Amino acid sequence: MFDRARRPIRTLLIACWLLSGLSACDSVQQSVGIEPAGAKLARLDAEGKAVGGACRQSGRAIEDCYSIYSWLPKASIYEGWRDMDIYMRENKLETVEPQLPPPQPPGSKKKKVAAEPAEGEGRPAAKAAAKE
Repeated sequence: MFDRARRPIRTLLIACWLLSGLSACDSVQQSVGIEPAGAKLARLDAEGKAVGGACRQSGRAIEDCYSIYSWLPKASIYEGWRDMDIYMRENKLETVEPQLPPPQPPGSKKKKVAAEPAEGEGRPAAKAAAKE
């Protein structure tokens, strides 16, 4: 008798547990860092347009923009660059010179800057000649 009453309750509990687990997929994916393909494409497209516009405003050539930001889609970079070009021509805006060097693409190793020897170490004759 009790077996017959437990079976529907057990089935209902299992179904509720599975549904609650499936409904939390988005929050689990966000906490793990997994991004749906559609959302990633939309994000990269928006970033490409913003980067293209910024490249045009700073006076960078479109080819330089492609090579610096190689992980972004070229079509969206071009679209952003073209839109900013039209906007700048219509409003007669000048380019803004960038103050910082372009960022390194992801995965590339940063160049290590060789530390200069402290004064009195290394080649003092070369430094003295350079100062004169």
